[in-house]
Amino acid sequence: MSRLSRFSQGWLFAFAICSMCLVGCWGGDEDSASTTGDTTATETEAEPEILLHPFDAPPLEELDAKVKWVERPVLDTLELLRLRQANEEVLATTEEALALKNKSKEDNAKILSALGRLPESDSDVDWDGSIYRRASGDVKTTNPLLVSSTIEFNVVGLTSFGLFGFDWDFNPLASSDTVKSWHSSEDGMYDKVVMRDDLVWSDGVPITAHDVVFSFQTIMNPKVPVPAQRSGTDQIRWIEAYDDQTLVYFHKEPLATNTWNLNFSVIPKHIYEKSLHEDYTLQDSKHHVKYENAPVTGGPYVISDRKPKQEIVLTRREEYYMYKGKQVRPKPYFKEIRFRILEESNTALLALKNGEIEEMELLPELWMTQTDGDDFYKHNTKVTGVEWVSFHFNWNTKTPFFSDKRVRKAMSYAFDHEELLNTLLYGLNTPCLGPFHPDSKMYPKEKLTPYKQDFDKAEDLLEEAGWVDNDGDGIRDKMIGGKLQKFEFTILCATAQERIDMCTLLKENLDQLGIICHVRPLEFPVLMEKMFKHDYQAAFAGWGTGADPDTSSNIWTTNAIKNGRNYGSYANKEIDKLFEEGKREFDPEKRAAIYAKIHKILWEDQPYTWLYYRNSFYGFNKKLRGYSFSPRGPYNYGPGFSSIYKPAMH
Repeated sequence: MSRLSRFSQGWLFAFAICSMCLVGCWGGDEDSASTTGDTTATETEAEPEILLHPFDAPPLEELDAKVKWVERPVLDTLELLRLRQANEEVLATTEEALALKNKSKEDNAKILSALGRLPESDSDVDWDGSIYRRASGDVKTTNPLLVSSTIEFNVVGLTSFGLFGFDWDFNPLASSDTVKSWHSSEDGMYDKVVMRDDLVWSDGVPITAHDVVFSFQTIMNPKVPVPAQRSGTDQIRWIEAYDDQTLVYFHKEPLATNTWNLNFSVIPKHIYEKSLHEDYTLQDSKHHVKYENAPVTGGPYVISDRKPKQEIVLTRREEYYMYKGKQVRPKPYFKEIRFRILEESNTALLALKNGEIEEMELLPELWMTQTDGDDFYKHNTKVTGVEWVSFHFNWNTKTPFFSDKRVRKAMSYAFDHEELLNTLLYGLNTPCLGPFHPDSKMYPKEKLTPYKQDFDKAEDLLEEAGWVDNDGDGIRDKMIGGKLQKFEFTILCATAQERIDMCTLLKENLDQLGIICHVRPLEFPVLMEKMFKHDYQAAFAGWGTGADPDTSSNIWTTNAIKNGRNYGSYANKEIDKLFEEGKREFDPEKRAAIYAKIHKILWEDQPYTWLYYRNSFYGFNKKLRGYSFSPRGPYNYGPGFSSIYKPAMH
C-alpha cells in the first residue's frame, strides 16, 4: 500500500507509486522489501471485477459556479526542509562531524545536524557528481504501475511522473514542479488540479492531463493486473480532463482519505494506449518489453544503462528542468545515479569501505560489529533515525493451528522477546506493540502490556484451546475432524540469515512446549507468491507505515482477504466497521481515536505476534551531504533522496 517521494518538488513522483501503500519488509535487506506486493495472476483472478462506469462530467463553468473551492498546498518540499533547517540549531561544524565516530545519541545528532544541511547556494554543489548506491537485488520491472520491491521503488521513484506527495510529517501536498494550482471542494466531492504546461516525457512528447486520465482508466481496467494500484483509486468515480492542463477528480463520496486517493502512478498515454489491448499484463508483448528495457520517463532521470544483476544507471535529463532554453525547475543534484547490485550484505559493506558504493542500509550486526573501526570511518560515517517499520510472525488463521486466538496468544507468550531484542538485534531496536507506532496519533493512550516469555501462560492457553498430548509422544495434538492432528507447522521466511535466526529462535522456544515448528527459507518472489495465495501456515514478515492510517485497511479488513494483503485471513466485523468509520471521520482527534480502538482490538486478538520496530541504520560516504530521516527512513518522503548532494570542491 503506498506511493512515495524522491525529489524536491518534482521528485514527489514516487509518491504516486507509494504513498497509498504500506511498505512490506519481508527480506533481510532494504531492497528485498515489498511495498505494494506483486501483481500476480493469482491475486488478480481472485479479485472481483471493478468496472469504471460511464460518467457525463458537467462543463467546467457549471462546476465552478456551483462548487465552493478551497485552495490546497502546492509546495516544494526541498524548500520546506530548508525553512525547517533555518530554525534549527547547528550542533557541530562539518569538520567536527566528519571526525566523529557515532557512539551515542549526541554523536548521531551532531552528525545529522552538520552533514544533513542543504547547500547555501548553487556554487556549493558539485553538479557533475555521481552517486553509487547499493541495491540488494535487481529490478523485475520499470513500469510504475507494476513495481513491488524497494529497489524498483528507488529506481522508478527517480524516473516516474506524479502530481502529489507528502512531507516528513505526512502532510499532503501537490508538487510545485508539476502542479500550478490545486483546489478541493468544501463538501469533499471534487478536486481540481491545473498542471504546469512545461512538462515533457523523455521522448519529447508533452505530459498532459490526458496522461493522468489514461493512467486512471488503465488502473481501473479489471483486465490489467494492478490490484495494489487500484486500492484507494477505486474510490474515485471519474477524472475529467477539460483541457491539456485542467483535471477534475469526481469522488464517489466525501471521505477523509480522498486526498490520498489522488495519488496513483502516471504512465505515458502515447506509449501504451494502443498496445494495452494487445497485452493487458504490460510486460509480455514485444512493444512492452521494449519499453520495460528503455522506459519513457517523466521524472528527473532516465534509465541510461542496465546490466542484469550488476548495475542500473540513471542519467539526469535536461528536458526535465529546462524548457525552451530556460530553467523552469530545480536541477537535480546528481548528474548520474548508479545502483550497484550487491546481494550479500558483507560484500556490500566491503564495497562501502572501499569507496565502490557510497551509501547502504546497515543491518544491526554490521552497525555493531563491523563499522566502528578506522577501515569504516576512513571514507564513511554512519547515522540512525526512528523508522516506523515493524516485523512480526504472521499466523494464517484459516489453518487448524491458528484459528483460535488463545493459540495465537500462546505463541506470543512462548517466544523469547528479550533474546530477540537484546541478542539477535543487539539492543538497537524497540519492541512493537501492535499495528500503529507509539509516536503516531493512532497509538492508544492507554498503556499496553507487552508480551514476555511465559511458558506457564502459554501452556494454559494451549490446554484451554484443546492442544494437549493425547498419545503420550511428547507432541501436543488435538482431535480435528475425527482425526488426531499433531501441532506441527512450518514458518516461512526470506533467505536472509537474520530472518532465519529469528524463526529458529521461535522453533527452539516451541520445542519446549511440545510443538514442532519447521523453518523454511524461501527466495523472496516465492515467499510473496505463497502469501498472496494464502498457501502457508505461518510466516515472518513486516510492514512499513502508510501516509494515512486507512492504508492498513488492506491488511486487516475482511475484504482484504481476497483483494488486499490480509494474507492471514484474519476476520473481525468490528474491525471492518471501525475502518469504515475512520475514513468517513474528518475530525483529526476523533479519527485518531477510531484507529486507537482498532489497535487495541488487534492487540487483543494477536493475528500477528508483533516483534520489533526496525530503526534506520545507514552508512554514508563522507562526500555526501543533505541526508535526514522521517518515519519512512531517509528516502521515502518529501524531499527524501532529492536533498542529498556532493559539495563542490573549492
